[in-house]
Amino acid sequence: MGFSVNGNGKNLISEINVTPFVDVMLVLLIIFMVTAPMMLQGEKVNLPEAGSGNITREDINWIITITEDKKIYFNKSLVEIGYLQSFLQDKLEKENKSPEVFIKGDKNVPYGMVVSVMSKIKAAGIKNVGMITIPVSSE
Repeated sequence: MGFSVNGNGKNLISEINVTPFVDVMLVLLIIFMVTAPMMLQGEKVNLPEAGSGNITREDINWIITITEDKKIYFNKSLVEIGYLQSFLQDKLEKENKSPEVFIKGDKNVPYGMVVSVMSKIKAAGIKNVGMITIPVSSE
């Protein structure tokens, strides 16, 4: 707040000083810009190695993650395996297209669990299923 220079002191200048506000907003913007990529990581899984072609971000429609503790995530949303088929069917009806689904399974997950998830995906009517792995290291 400022006061007038007239001398009578009755005129009050009621302008808001926006400089501190802008400073705080810029600090918050920087904090969000730094932390946003950390939030997009998803569930941590230990991927198996395989020699195959690379996929780009544009190729990925849906990702189903199977963690080491046998939890299933659909694009970061936790889904019980019993509801996976109906969940995917609902998604298919809403999107009205046939997406490509990629399974990102931890290498310590039992093979039967991955096969069970794949069968639920196929039963939901999805034809294109891929696996996300890390490239084979050249040793």
